[in-house]
Order: sequence, then C-alpha cells, then structure tokens
Amino acid sequence: MTDNSLRHVAIIMDGNNRWAKQRGMAGVSGHKVGVERIRDVMAACQEVGVEVLTVFAFSSENWRRPPVEVEALMSLFLLYLKNEAKALKKKDVALRVIGNRERFSPSIQKAIAAAEELTRGGKTTLVIAADYGGRWDIAEAAKKLALQVAAGELDPATITEYSLHEHTCLADLPPLDLLIRTGGEVRISNFLLWQCAYAELFFSEKLWPDFDGNELKKAAASFHERQRRFGMTGDQIDAGALHA
Repeated sequence: MTDNSLRHVAIIMDGNNRWAKQRGMAGVSGHKVGVERIRDVMAACQEVGVEVLTVFAFSSENWRRPPVEVEALMSLFLLYLKNEAKALKKKDVALRVIGNRERFSPSIQKAIAAAEELTRGGKTTLVIAADYGGRWDIAEAAKKLALQVAAGELDPATITEYSLHEHTCLADLPPLDLLIRTGGEVRISNFLLWQCAYAELFFSEKLWPDFDGNELKKAAASFHERQRRFGMTGDQIDAGALHA
C-alpha cells in the first residue's frame, strides 16, 4: 500500500498581476487579494490535515521587477507580518520565513522576528519563502558543509545527500508531498528544488486570487488518487515494500 498521507503542501502563487490587469486594476491590487487567499488555503489545509503550508511570496529574482512594484510588495509584506501574526496564533499556526533576509529593510527583519516569536509552537506551520531561491538554498547548505570541512570538523568523504539535506531551510519539517502552481504556467521557477525530488506536482489554470480553499481540496484529492513509488514498482508498493 502506498503512503498517501498529505503532510506538507507548497504553492507557487502565480497570477496576481494578470488577475489585476484583467480587471483594469494596478498589479498590487492582485497581490492584496492574494493575501486573502493565503488565509483561505491555510484554513483548508487545516481541515484536510496538512501540517505545513509553504508559499512562494517573493523569489530571489523578483528584485528585478519594476522598483515601484517591489516597493509595493515590501509594504504589503510588512503589513501582513504586523497584522496577521495575532490571527495566526489564535488559529494555532506557527509562522516561519525562509530565504535571505539581508536585503530586507530593518523594519521588515524586525517584523519577521516578532511574528515568528509570537506564533512559535503552533500545531500547523505556515512557511513564507521570501527572497528565496532553490539554488540559493542548496548553495547555502553546501557552504555550511564546506565551513565544517575547513574547520576540520567534517571529513569530506562522509558527506552524503542526507548531511546536505540537514542544512537546507526546511530540514526539520515533514518532506514536501505536493507542489501546486497556479496561473497556468507549467514550471517550478527555482522553488524548493531540493525538496521537490519526490513531490507530486499539480498545475492549476486558476490565477492565484481565484484559488481558494475548495481549489486546494481539489488538489489534495488529486494527490490522494496517485500512487507514489519512490523509485520502486507499483507491485512493490502494493505489497507494502515502502514500509518494509
């Protein structure tokens, strides 16, 4: 029997700008509505037993966007951190932000730390990937191993994929089970590259502001219909080899 427990879902929240343009609105309006969808989807995740929701809010490459848009996104991020932390705590959700925080303003860095501290210990985890890239994550893990080798604390011959994994951003959380991308694009855009190795993929035509809790449940239903083989045959899985 295959293990189809759905513990960790990640989402590339694509389509905010297109949603706004279709309505003759400024792009940031789509991002504002997109924040509401995070609440809907988080609630749906809790309903279906998902322990971790990781959302791609701002990639390492997004700094290349027009300065006006970047500034608007940073303001929205700061507002979310300040306004949402108490609501997340009431819902027993722990907030974590992953990515390179160095390029964020001191006020955003302070707000991240405060929100993480306030919500610490929540039963469910919401991970916000901001100034994050999958290649950056892997490179940072490799750098930490290299420093251990340079300090004489680690023999290079003993390095395995597991020792590198231990230094990636989500190493202490359940493995990624399902990656969803909204907006009709069929790519993963440098998101959770290491963690996606055996994740199931689900691509939705819905633009992110239109992707609600019901859409999340549809993706979860699709996940549960699949057989996850992890390199084995279907017959092996059916015979219980995954848990042997």
